[in-house]
This record gives sequence, structure tokens and C-alpha cells, in this order.
Amino acid sequence: MRAARLIKMVLLLQNRPAMTAAELAEELEVSERTVTRDAQALSEAGVPVYAERGRAGGYRLVGGYRTRLTGLARDEAEALFLSGLPSALREMGLEDAASAARLKVSAALLPSLRDASTSVARRFHLDAPSWYAEPETPELLPAVADAVWDDRLLRARYRRGRGERGAEVARELAPYGLVLKAGVWYLCARAGEDFRVYRIDRFTAAEPAEERFERDETFDLAGFWTERAAEFARSLLRTEVTVRVSERGARQLAYSGDRAAAAAALAGASEPGPDGRRTLTLPVESLDVAYAQLLALGPELEVVAPEELRARFAAAAERLHELYR
Repeated sequence: MRAARLIKMVLLLQNRPAMTAAELAEELEVSERTVTRDAQALSEAGVPVYAERGRAGGYRLVGGYRTRLTGLARDEAEALFLSGLPSALREMGLEDAASAARLKVSAALLPSLRDASTSVARRFHLDAPSWYAEPETPELLPAVADAVWDDRLLRARYRRGRGERGAEVARELAPYGLVLKAGVWYLCARAGEDFRVYRIDRFTAAEPAEERFERDETFDLAGFWTERAAEFARSLLRTEVTVRVSERGARQLAYSGDRAAAAAALAGASEPGPDGRRTLTLPVESLDVAYAQLLALGPELEVVAPEELRARFAAAAERLHELYR
């Protein structure tokens, strides 16, 4: 446990000019007194950790000291290679750079760990595209990726809406990050003062500019994407239906549409009636979508309103009765 913490402390100091005891304590999840003891232990072991006193003081490594990656355990080495996504790197034009990086890391590892990349490849493969969809790499993805990696402004033309006839708009974007979702590439970028999401296959032109933008270091790509994805899912739920569900139907409801919407609706449902069914209001994309999704629950769900949807379910029940009588 302590050995792993000492290695992490050295790696933290390698990547920053200096760190205070408080900063190290927060990163390592220990007390400042433990940081002091660990720094002394590293110094005694020959690692040149230097402590600077005073308000602006802290810890740093002397003389550009660097450590080899011999402190990696097997599971850590395998996790390192697992983090690479070959197909995504290839589409962004970074396959050669990634290959060279893997070779350098392998050369720095202990001989007993150099088969880590092969071990991972035999056990894990990421197939990002969704089923029944032929994946297509956007032609302009490498240019967009170059702008993202180099923090360069991106001058682009973007087609709004679907189809070839969507209106095109010109944009100057600060490209912050790329997201690959079910085989579709998205760009998270700042346009003016707002952060927005763009489908890369809708760019009709994209050229990295010479000028760089100043990145907001507080921007959290994963958090931003999660929030926007949830907003998008909620925006599709434009109407509501009232239903009564059995206990079994309540368990199945999450698999018949938007899980978050189903969970929220169940949380606000009425108490079970004499027949054990609860009444709830469920947000749905449309009545047609609701019909297709909720019909799968069969007799475990009864539509109460709107009357139009209830009539469609009743008609479906009649047809089933005629079919199976």
C-alpha cells in the first residue's frame, strides 16, 4: 500500500514543477504529516525530493529527475494498454503515434510485464458501433482531431438538420473534445460563450486555424457530455401518458423506454390499489412511440389516458383475442 503511494508521489512530482504538502495530501488521500514522512523516505531511498519552506514552498524533484515505469504491477500495465481504443485512434489519424507510444512504454517495462499488451488484446475488444448500422468515418474527422489536440481554433461549415438540404452555417469554434457514441463521432466545442455539441458527419468544411484558443482548465468533458446527453434524452419526451402497472409491469417498465423517465414516474406513482396496480404519469416521445414500447408489457400495463392511446391498446387486445381464441 505504501509502496504504491510512494510511486504515485514521485509520478505526481515528475509531472508538475512543485506541489505543496496540502496538494499532495489531497491527491494521495493522506495527511500532510504522512506526506512529510513519505518525502523523507523517498529521499533516504535515493529519490532527490527537495522540500522548500515558506508560504510559497512545497516539494519538487531536483535536477529533472525521471523514473522508469518499473513500478507498474501487472494489472496496472494491462490497464494502461486497455485504455487504448485502436479503431478510434485509427479514425482520428493517430494510429502510428499510438503504436510508437506503446512500443516506448513496453520498452520501459520490466521484462516480466512486456507481454501485457498481448494479454489484454486476447481478453478485450471494443466494438464501438451499434448493431445494424454500418459505421462510417467522417471525412473531416482527422482535421477536427488535429485542432482538438493542438488547441487551435476551428473554422468550419456545419449542416443543420438531417439530409443534404440542411441549411449550412459558418462557425469559428474552440474545439474542446471528441466523443464517440455508438459509432457516431461528436465534437464538444465552445461557440462564442456557449458550449455546444456538433455531429462531425454534418461538417461540410473544417480547417484548423493558426490561432490557438485558451482552454478553460475547469471544463470536464465527461461531465459535460453526460449532462448534455441527459438533456437530449429528456427533450425527446414531449408528451405524457397515464398508465396503471402491476408489480411485474413496474419492473419491466425501465426496459420499455427511457430508464430515467420510468424511474422518476415510478417514484411519483400512487399507492397500489386493491388489485396491486399503481397509477403513474409517464413522459414519452410520442403516442406512436408509446404504443410500440408499452404494448410489449401486455397485460401488465393498462393505459388510462389519453383516450386515443387507450383505444389503440383496446383494438390491439381485440385482434390478439381473435388471433388466439
